[in-house]
Amino acid sequence: MIAEGLPRIALPIGDPAGIGPEIVLKALACAEIHAVCHPVVYGDGAALTAHATAADIPLSVEGGALWVGNGHQVPFRRIGLLKAGMPPLGQVTPEAGRACHGYAVAAIRSAQKGEIDAVVAAPHTEAAVNAAGIPFDGYPNLVADTTETPREKVFLMLVSPHFRIVNVTLHEPLTAAIGRLTTDLVDSAIGAAIDAMTRFGIDRPSVAVCGLNPHAGEGGLFGTEDAAIIAPAIARWKDRHNVSGPHGADVVLAKRGHDVYLAMYHDQGHIPFKVTSPNSGIAMSVGTPVLFSSVAHGSAHDIAGSGRADATALITAVLLIAEQFRAKASA
Repeated sequence: MIAEGLPRIALPIGDPAGIGPEIVLKALACAEIHAVCHPVVYGDGAALTAHATAADIPLSVEGGALWVGNGHQVPFRRIGLLKAGMPPLGQVTPEAGRACHGYAVAAIRSAQKGEIDAVVAAPHTEAAVNAAGIPFDGYPNLVADTTETPREKVFLMLVSPHFRIVNVTLHEPLTAAIGRLTTDLVDSAIGAAIDAMTRFGIDRPSVAVCGLNPHAGEGGLFGTEDAAIIAPAIARWKDRHNVSGPHGADVVLAKRGHDVYLAMYHDQGHIPFKVTSPNSGIAMSVGTPVLFSSVAHGSAHDIAGSGRADATALITAVLLIAEQFRAKASA
């Protein structure tokens, strides 16, 4: 349930030794954020205070609330993982990694309980989390494991002012991606896309499925995968949902007439997405009970504590996630 017509968006502060806490505080100072959502910060008071002091950001931490420099009061979920105090800024430490992991897990679990509507996490440091003895290769698989969702059911969705694109396969050689493509995998990606759109308030989304080959195989002339693998997955959904394809990817993406698209491999979706939105797009994990996103950059240990961190990417991520909920709020 979206509170008061605006989504409740959790902001885990990421690696406390990196720029995460600083960009969260700078995002909270953006009036536009408060106009479109109810932010809720997840982290440790010691980390926020240290970064506020270093960046000269007015901040008061009192119990379950933060008062930031622009006068906004923001709910604060104090996770309390920095038992020995604030770890050194700009360094990889187990303490920082354990805290970063814990903030994200706490936010994910809040979303599972319905306490918040989405998560936008500040950047992590994989080396720090693994140094804490926690196997970790990024936020998407953390979301999958925390929600007990099979990893093969979790997909990346790119969101920008121009496109929503779900990647069926992602970071792997093209030959491996083609070899891994199955009807069940495409079926799962379609389901994840529809579920995400439904939670954004689009009850009958138009889903366009791109073909794998040029011209979606041209009737078998340019390959058989489109008819043999992709078309049967689409057929499973056609009677219940507005799912079409397989389409020639170049034509259907150029027309931009659908709510969400499925790209069969990395560059098929990422190239048009990044050409149209080089600095205004975000990546989300979909296919789990939790809508989870983060920024595309890292923890920037080299400038942590300098006050020079740019919060634009985090602000953009929050605004884009809130925009996805706008249809539900105005329905």
